[in-house]
Amino acid sequence: MKGTLVNAAAIAGGSLLGLLLQKGASERYQTIIMQALSLAVLVIGFQMAGKSSNFLIVILSLAIGAVLGEWLELDERLNQLGNWLGEKISSGNATRFSEGFVTASLVYCVGAMAIVGSLQEGLTGNSATLYAKSLLDGVGAVVFASTLGAGVLFSSVSVLLYQGTITLLASVVSPWLSQAMIAELTGTGGVLIIAIGVNMLGVAKIKVASLLPAILVAVMIAYAWV
Repeated sequence: MKGTLVNAAAIAGGSLLGLLLQKGASERYQTIIMQALSLAVLVIGFQMAGKSSNFLIVILSLAIGAVLGEWLELDERLNQLGNWLGEKISSGNATRFSEGFVTASLVYCVGAMAIVGSLQEGLTGNSATLYAKSLLDGVGAVVFASTLGAGVLFSSVSVLLYQGTITLLASVVSPWLSQAMIAELTGTGGVLIIAIGVNMLGVAKIKVASLLPAILVAVMIAYAWV
């Protein structure tokens, strides 16, 4: 789990640096940085969405996943967790803390690099993919924390639990994941990343956490499709 530990540490370190920079940045600078980061997130999302080789699977996965996520009230539960953490840890605005925690956790965990890198490490001991992800996430955490606050720091725990679990279960999961399944997983995850970017820009308020089951649904449909 060395790669995951480095990834979590990079996010924590980047977040701490971002919080320090936050104190010296005026609101107008924080706003323009947030807009720039939102556009970058959108571009990443579109690139990931383009990896799908059958977008009908992505559409079906999103529709089914949305119903499941809403039934399970995933968005409400994740925000409740963020608010609870904010009330326990932050002396500031618990809602803002929750926004930072939820947004950063989704950005860092919804993506092929997190899954493929964790599988690679668990099966072969090769952490190269997760090291590359650590660099990207660490830089991103500086910007996220400078605009979204202390909640971003605690997204490192989400990454540790999420990627660590995949790494430990790698030998069980890997035989079931074909290239086609990873492609549809990536495409569906890309759409969720786009939704995060839209939320960050304030264009709409999409309940992204409620769409998370779509990723698992995409894997199952892709498996059955072939």
